[in-house]
Amino acid sequence: MNRLMVLALVAIGLLFGAGGMWLADRAAPVGAADEARIGRVVREYVLAHPELIPEAIERLQQRDATRAIAANRGAIEAPYGNAWIGNPNADVTLVEFYDYNCGFCRASLPTIEKLVAADKNLRVVFKELPVLADTSRTAARASLAAASQGRFKGFHDALYAAGPVSDATIAQAARASGVDLSKAPADTEEALNSNLELAQKLGISGTPAWVVGDQLLSGALPLDRLQDAIAKARAS
Repeated sequence: MNRLMVLALVAIGLLFGAGGMWLADRAAPVGAADEARIGRVVREYVLAHPELIPEAIERLQQRDATRAIAANRGAIEAPYGNAWIGNPNADVTLVEFYDYNCGFCRASLPTIEKLVAADKNLRVVFKELPVLADTSRTAARASLAAASQGRFKGFHDALYAAGPVSDATIAQAARASGVDLSKAPADTEEALNSNLELAQKLGISGTPAWVVGDQLLSGALPLDRLQDAIAKARAS
């Protein structure tokens, strides 16, 4: 392999981490002329293989998310009140960031139930992330009230089952689950703002978003995809 190709591979490899660093350790210093030639080689290679760019961006985002998860794990995995289901002594915690106006979050409910039914050593923690509408924030406040009263799951399921989120459906879900909406926790706004700040640190841009182990996942994922992520977290 000629020296120019090695240097070009260094530049490309740096996009992907350790491989580029290994090559860089073995490449000699270069002058301005070589740098220009390397730039042309790299540009031509990337233009010929544009799929490298989204792959590199994805890897960078996942690397940043992994660091953010490690730095904020306690806050990520700590439920508010009883906003969790599964085994309290589980060896793996799956966290869902959700919005009551999110249809994909609603569609994920059966998947979460199947996960918990099949895995007796799993805990699922729910984090309100009201980003889609004003009613999302109203519903999230009610959800925190439910969690503080030990009635989260009943309210959660009832509100999703009630249809489009409104003051009426929130009140209906509260009645059905025995939640007293007049007893709002004093730290409601602080808790919601903390969730939003946490999502920003993690680079979450929509719901549902999932954190398990050191992985950040997005979207209404199929059962097997989440099970694979849980298995990876359990093995690490």
